[in-house]
Amino acid sequence: MDNKEVNNEGAVHNYMNNKKFTSGFVSIIGRPNVGKSTLLNAIIGEKIVITSDKPQTTRNRIQGIHNIPGGQIVFIDTPGIHAGRSRLNKSMVDVARSAISGVDLLMLVVEATTAADPAFIQDVLGKVKIPVVLVINKIDLLSDKNQMLKKITDWAALHPFKEIVPVSAGRNDGVDHLVSVVSGYLPEGPAMFPDDILTDMPEKFIVAEMIREKVFRLTRDEVPYSTAVVVESFIERENGVIAIAAAIMIERDTQKGIIIGSKGEMLKKIGTQARQDIERLLDTKIYLELFVKVVENWSERPSKLRELGYE
Repeated sequence: MDNKEVNNEGAVHNYMNNKKFTSGFVSIIGRPNVGKSTLLNAIIGEKIVITSDKPQTTRNRIQGIHNIPGGQIVFIDTPGIHAGRSRLNKSMVDVARSAISGVDLLMLVVEATTAADPAFIQDVLGKVKIPVVLVINKIDLLSDKNQMLKKITDWAALHPFKEIVPVSAGRNDGVDHLVSVVSGYLPEGPAMFPDDILTDMPEKFIVAEMIREKVFRLTRDEVPYSTAVVVESFIERENGVIAIAAAIMIERDTQKGIIIGSKGEMLKKIGTQARQDIERLLDTKIYLELFVKVVENWSERPSKLRELGYE
């Protein structure tokens, strides 16, 4: 991972010289597939969270660390809040709701094309006392400014948001302004993380997520939600190449053929695309070995969910 882009020695230096330094935790919450992870990646300037056009891609609470002049913001990406049925989905919703408390600010992300939803706002923000910034994402899908003004008016009537900020995370439009708005609500305090890291998640976790993203993007609808990825070995060789072996875990034998594909073509495609992302992340050559493992009904097994970090 190239750390040059996030180095901000001056910000910490200013704090050490007793000048005002602000810092805080900001949770990014919302329904599935509204672009929370895309927004976090745009803010950080690196891909640390996987994305896809399928809902419920994010399963864990993931922290992205963003340094600004005179401050540090720790953004927390969360799973989408939805009516979870399986044990895995319920666990994801618990993770999302737990991120609503114990932070300095909430960023509620909604889609520009979605109607204002009083029931959802009451459910999520009804008891919230901390400041909330509403982020209206995907504004590029709206045809004119009048539509945007109506959206802002409709959502503003539902909660006393501190700010309402329209953005297009996918196009990196309005993201810098959003960061500026958020920074204005943070308390004075020291940096909570070194200024040369992007996330507190271990590399093995991000590698597993990048592989899982390719399964989401490349396989049929019924497969991704039954998939988890476990990095079983991560070894740096003397020549600098990192050898990674990872298991793609599925729940049924019938899904195995879909993951592997005809003559292994699908598994090869998953591996090729994942390796390219991982090499950019780690800034070195990667040897990636993937295999498929069937673990029946893993998404309903508490011990397996704990092992995978979902509970």
